[in-house]
Order: sequence, then C-alpha cells, then structure tokens
Amino acid sequence: MTNPPRFLPPERATRWLIAAALVLHLALAVVLGLSVDEAHYLLYAAHPALSYFDHPPLVGWMQWPLVALDAPTAVLRLVPGALWLGTVLGVYRLAQRLVTGDGGDAPYAADAAERAGLWAVAVLSLAPVLHVLAIGLLPDTLLMFFTVAVMLQTHTLMQPGALERPLAWLALGLLLGLAGLSKYTAIFLALACALCLFSAHGLRLLRLPALWGAVLLALLLVSPVAVWNARNGWVSFAYQAQHGAGSVWRWQEVLRFVLVQLLAYGPLLWWGARARTRLGVMRWFFVLPFAVLAYLSGGGSSLPHWTAPAWVALAPFAGVALAAQWRAGAGARLRRAAIAGLVALQALACAGLAGLMLSGGAPQLPRSLDDTPVGANPFADLYGWQAAGGRARALANEQGLTSVAVQNWTLASRLGWYARPMPVHVLEDRFDQFDLWAGDLAVGGDTLLVDWSAMAYTVPLGAHGFRDCQLLDTQDTTHWGAPLARFRFYACHGWSGRAQPRLRLE
Repeated sequence: MTNPPRFLPPERATRWLIAAALVLHLALAVVLGLSVDEAHYLLYAAHPALSYFDHPPLVGWMQWPLVALDAPTAVLRLVPGALWLGTVLGVYRLAQRLVTGDGGDAPYAADAAERAGLWAVAVLSLAPVLHVLAIGLLPDTLLMFFTVAVMLQTHTLMQPGALERPLAWLALGLLLGLAGLSKYTAIFLALACALCLFSAHGLRLLRLPALWGAVLLALLLVSPVAVWNARNGWVSFAYQAQHGAGSVWRWQEVLRFVLVQLLAYGPLLWWGARARTRLGVMRWFFVLPFAVLAYLSGGGSSLPHWTAPAWVALAPFAGVALAAQWRAGAGARLRRAAIAGLVALQALACAGLAGLMLSGGAPQLPRSLDDTPVGANPFADLYGWQAAGGRARALANEQGLTSVAVQNWTLASRLGWYARPMPVHVLEDRFDQFDLWAGDLAVGGDTLLVDWSAMAYTVPLGAHGFRDCQLLDTQDTTHWGAPLARFRFYACHGWSGRAQPRLRLE
C-alpha cells in the first residue's frame, strides 16, 4: 500500500502553513483597530489589580509591561500572536505523540507522525474564529495555550515512570494554576487532567506527595482571584453563575449553538471524534468543556469563542484521523476529494472573514450614516475609535469636563482606552467593571456624552437623563473611502441619576 503523491514533505508543508498564517495575522494586527474585548483587557493592564469583575487577572498582567511602555497596538498584538504560535506548535507535537507515544501500534507509514502533525496544524489554521483570537488577546487565547500545555504535561505524567518525577508534577501544578488565572472555565481543564491521570495510574495516585504538591501550587497561584473576590463581595462568582445560567432553556438554542460552532470552526475539526488511538481518554479535554457550554447555550448563554480551547484540544485527534483518511486504499480517491473540498471551503471562509475585517465589511456598508440599523455591520466596530477617543479627550478638556460617558458598556472599552486617563461612566443601570474603575456619574454631574451611529441611543434628557445636552461635534469614520459610522459628542449637564437608555434605531 502506498501513500498518495505530495508536492511538499509534511515537515516543510507545516512550516509554510504556519508562516502563511503568521503573515495574515501580522497584516490584520497592523490594520485593524482594537475590538471591544481587546480594549477591555488592555484596560486591565492599565488598572493593575489582583483580579477583575468578569475574568481572572492574567490577561491583564501579561500586557502590563507593554502597556506601561505605551507600546503601539501592533506591538501589543505580538502577545496573542506568540500564544497562537505556541498553541499550534503544541498541537503539532501532541498529534505526533498520539501516533508514536501510545504503544506503537498505529497502522501508519513511517512518516505518520509528521502527517498527523501537519493535519492538526491545518485544521487550526482553517478555523476562522481562531484567527481572531490570534490577533486579539482574550482569556480564551491564554486558555488555548494552557490547554495544549496541560495536555502535553498530562501525557508525560501518564507514562509508567511518571510517579517518580516530582518536578514534572509541580510543572503540571504551575500550568493548571496559570490556566486558572486565565479563565474560570479552566476548571474543566483540571477535571479532564484528573480523569486522564486516574485512568493511567488508578487510586494509588492519591498517595503520591508530588500530586498534592501540584494541587497546592495550583491553588496558591489562583489565590489572588479568591482574595480579590473576598474583598469585593464575591462579585465575580455571582456574575459568572448568573451569566452561565442564562434564561429559559430551549433545545432550539442548542441547535443554534451547534450550527454556529460548525461555521466558526469548520467541519474538519469534527474528524477528531474518529481518531483511533490508545490515548482516546484525552478527548475529555474536549468533551467536558464542550458539553457544558453546549448545555448552557440552551439558556441563551453562549459566544462562539468560548469553545476555542475545547476545539484546540480536539485538533490533535483530528490531525490523526485526517492523516489516516488521506492514506491510499479502498475509497481513498473519494475520501481525499471530500477532505480537499472541505479544506477549500474553510480556506475560503477564513479569507472571507479576513477580507471583511480588512475592508470594514464592504458588502454591508451603509448608504447613510444617519440611518444605520443597529448591528448592521459588525466590522465597522474595528475602525474609528482611536480618533474618537482623542477627540473626546480634547473636547472634554475644552469644556472643562472631567469624564466621558456612554449609554452601553460595550461602547466604553475603546473610549476608556483611547481617551485614557479620563474616566468613563456607563449610564445604563447595570454593575460591571467600569463601576469599579470610575463609579457612577454623580447626581447633578456633568460629562462628555459620546454616541456612535452603529449603536445609537436617544440623547437622555429629563427625569431619566440630563438637564441639558449640547451637540459639540460629529466625526465620521471612513475606510478606503467608504463611510462606516459617525460619532457624536455632547456636553451634558445635570445628571438625574436615573438611567433609562433607549436605542434610537431598533
């Protein structure tokens, strides 16, 4: 039985694939403005603390040195780029281990490990959402990296001689602790790790001092989160519990979740369920978080990138399965044609997403900036905020105003970053991180109100707003000569303290 012909050896093809992805990420990093979440977590770094309202602190801590040096956006994005590269290299190595490190009975050719690694890198490179996480540092970007690192260390500790390697167990504790500082869903990572280790060593593991040393180290590392919450009324845990629960559970929401996942990550990753390997127990790293998030989606609580670490955990298995399916044999031509077709579709989806981001959503550009439907062009969100933040700071200084205000929390992050050090007040009646940073706008207070046409609100006046607001300026955002959005800046006085934001266009 022979393998199908190929143009490049798998090792070289892997290097070229990674290089192409890095070039794409660099282009996006230089051109795009900050997203909502990116700016929010950069503000973490601008306000160092033991933890924060909605997430653990590592996403801010990692960016603090560059923020302290006032590094430009393209330099700040080197951090998620490096994490993406580390994640991909880890997945590549793990795919090789699945072939060569599970007893040696995998029925592949001599270069099977390299081909499995290539396919593992390919399925990650062809998942559209993962490219977004490669240019913007989110907690999920961190957890992707630590998921692969923990899986590699878990595989090492599943080997027969691992019980005699205390430093290797402490390394696992270090990785789990850092994962816990990245995102609360790292608890699923720890549970999957435990299931794998107990499957390999049984209950005798509980008598191993090094295991308990690893547990204590992990708990010590995540202790800042507990300390901060104890000082702030356990607000993070209450928020996460409410956020995860969602509303009324509906199976239609779960179906929608699955369809969105298929579009966001592509069908090639699903091949991981078909991989035949003695290390199949490590699929728990995918199954646990994905199953829980799928269930929670039934309550309407789900975002596409939340499952990114789970898909990264499945990627090595997908690499093994796709390498096996690509081999010559009965029905090989049909299998390879089907796989090639999916590769082409997913590559087109990635290129399309990159094109929309770079163009500002060209097919969805508004005819008029005065009647843009809310949410009509999500890609407009990536442009214009730096100029708006600078203009807001200048106008506030001219008017003698000491703060900026918005009516929805999603509008606050970019202004908070680009107009810093001016505080940003969120006028809607909800508690979030901005209340901890800036507090509520005082009753009778004055501020510079900023409105954005793609999420435009009625100027709040009267009993549920200000005594008076004066339009100071408007600023249009254009990209490649096309209009994207309009910012309006108001000097507002005499805040009533009773917010009731109303969208202008719904």
